[in-house]
Amino acid sequence: MKKLKGPDLKKPDLKVPAFVSDLYYDLRDRRLLPLVAFVLVAIVAVPFLLSGGSSESGPARVEPPAGDSSVNTSQLTVVKATPGLRDYRKRLKGRSPKDPFRAPAAKPNLSDAQLGSEGDNGFESSEVTSSSTSTTTTSNATTTETTKTTKHDGVVTTETETKTEPDESGGQGEQAPHGDITLFAFAIDVRIKKATTAPDGSTESGDPETRSRVLSPAPLPGEKTQVVTYAGINPKTKNPLFLVSDEVTSVFGEAVCLSGDKTCQLLEVEKGMPLTFVYGPGAARYKITVLKIFPVTAGKF
Repeated sequence: MKKLKGPDLKKPDLKVPAFVSDLYYDLRDRRLLPLVAFVLVAIVAVPFLLSGGSSESGPARVEPPAGDSSVNTSQLTVVKATPGLRDYRKRLKGRSPKDPFRAPAAKPNLSDAQLGSEGDNGFESSEVTSSSTSTTTTSNATTTETTKTTKHDGVVTTETETKTEPDESGGQGEQAPHGDITLFAFAIDVRIKKATTAPDGSTESGDPETRSRVLSPAPLPGEKTQVVTYAGINPKTKNPLFLVSDEVTSVFGEAVCLSGDKTCQLLEVEKGMPLTFVYGPGAARYKITVLKIFPVTAGKF
């Protein structure tokens, strides 16, 4: 009998990944293949075992004895709750409506309230009295005004008493007599030296002039040429104060400017420190040095 020849079927060329073959040979050498097979079977069998156990019957129900009438045979009915938003008319039934645009009522002022003393309880009548006195003195009389305020059972009563007494000194009153108050001021001794520039460019200097007992206000060096004005002393530092003229173009020396931005208008100088002022269109230079500061009597008031 001849065999039928069919087409030659070639086996597929399947290759196992290297890490799978390495894992297989490693488990076989360590004799762990049976354990791996058991774990795989357990993973497959556990869901079937758990699903089959749900068909077991629950615990047996205990029936109450037939002859026991104390057992409550009523049934409990469970109703599904359906909460919702209540009607605002029912929810706000106990409240009164308020106007949001109306200011609330003012709180009562209890600043003058008084608590009742022991044995009084605050219901008996109470009386509070206060008085004030003001005195006015004129050239020929003295007026005394006394105001008495009484508060009785919440009622306030005010009584004013005015009393006028004539001046016994003949209408002149008590006044300090003139000529008994001595006035004091601070004077300075100052040295002034003037220097000008000649047409040929040379400097012409005059002899220094010393002024003694200069009282404020005093223009320096004089009324016709008012370079600075002595304005007294600073009460804090006791240093002289000079008002600077608008015709002064430059100031050289050490001083403290108390007023003025672009040009200083009020200078505070120290005793013995010379200051040079450039004055007028001719650029004359005045060197002023305060030599001494001392108090003097300026008369009587």
